[in-house]
Amino acid sequence: MGYPAPRTPSERPRVAFVTLGCPKNEVDSDRMAASLAGRFALVADIDDADMVVVNTCAFIREATEESIGVVLDVAGEWKAAANGRSLVVTGCMPSRYGAELREAMPEVDAFVPVSEEGELFPALCRLAGLPEEPATVLPGRLAPGPSAYLQVADGCHRACTYCIIPAIRGPYVSRTAHEVLAEAKALVAGGARELILIGQDISSWGHDLPDTPTLADLVRKLSKVEGLAWLRLMYVQPDEITPDLLEAMASSPVVCRYLDMPLQHASREVLRRMGRRGDAPEYLRLIGTVRSLLPGVTLRSTLISGFPGETREDAKKLLDFVRDARLDYVGVFPYSAEEGTTAAEMPDQVSNRTKIARAQRLRDTADGISVERVANLVGSTLEVLVEGVDEEGRTFGRHRGQAPEIDGFVFLDRACAIGEIVQAEMVDSLGYDLIAEVR
Repeated sequence: MGYPAPRTPSERPRVAFVTLGCPKNEVDSDRMAASLAGRFALVADIDDADMVVVNTCAFIREATEESIGVVLDVAGEWKAAANGRSLVVTGCMPSRYGAELREAMPEVDAFVPVSEEGELFPALCRLAGLPEEPATVLPGRLAPGPSAYLQVADGCHRACTYCIIPAIRGPYVSRTAHEVLAEAKALVAGGARELILIGQDISSWGHDLPDTPTLADLVRKLSKVEGLAWLRLMYVQPDEITPDLLEAMASSPVVCRYLDMPLQHASREVLRRMGRRGDAPEYLRLIGTVRSLLPGVTLRSTLISGFPGETREDAKKLLDFVRDARLDYVGVFPYSAEEGTTAAEMPDQVSNRTKIARAQRLRDTADGISVERVANLVGSTLEVLVEGVDEEGRTFGRHRGQAPEIDGFVFLDRACAIGEIVQAEMVDSLGYDLIAEVR
């Protein structure tokens, strides 16, 4: 295709990002956006952009379908509306499908897989008709809002039979403590009050580094970052929740008493077919230990319903576990057979109708427990990190037991500055949300 004429510095091409999928993709988009500074102007609305970067997810079929739909919508509406516009697709979908995408989506001008993230800058230069520059080391992140995701590792070393992530993102690679601390300090200096540790499996952090430091070691170092108010842990595998990690969490007032543990199931037989350890009795003992050492802890998990070979008895074990564990938040997903995974080729695939019915039963049970546990907070006074104002003019934020975007909000009775941490009394609840009065 022909490229537009080179622009002067005052006519920098305008680039907008559309990010799909998990928080790890948000970090990737933020980092890629930062790498464009100086040569490109970043805009929030694609209608104001000359170039759009769609950062895709392809973890499960539904995510891939959503990504394809968004890319086609942008191509058919935004790109077709004006000459000279360019569309770039990055992230997991190009990593997973490669050349197949190039043939299926000729309307996309460039594809940048996860492993070639640094190639986005020269690709955009080519498309904009600017002097092409080689890939460079990406320069950190853009200034965040009140909270920011901090990725401590990428890839995965586990062999869960249902998961395509190792094929997309590669083997497990920890970032060094120096790198993580440097980024943490920069994010806090840029305005973040809360940092949220993420990765496919943050609990394995350090296993591949010299001297094999642990997540507990990293938590202790991060909790000392000047100006950091909250530190939150996400995606901590249950078999890596050690007494040392719990002690590190308990000993620092900065660390939120919050753990996201992807348990996936409770039947020993199903978990072994998944390539995972544990079972209901072991998980209940772990939950008891965590609650004993971290009083008031908030526990979140994800569960998969209808895995190949799951019997009625297996489904009952999982439902009984949900009732016994009384977790604060549970994400329930019907099993998705992903091409290229071992589980997709297993015998005894459960019918879609049964998977969905079992998932709904689990979700209803888990939601009832969650709503009850949220309601039990009424009458308590909690720290609330102020995040913004909704369309109805209500100031909202989150308490320490709520992760961004997934666990509900606290609505405050008066205006407060974004990024401020206030003491507020919980006076009512509505589902996953709380109503509070600032003290």
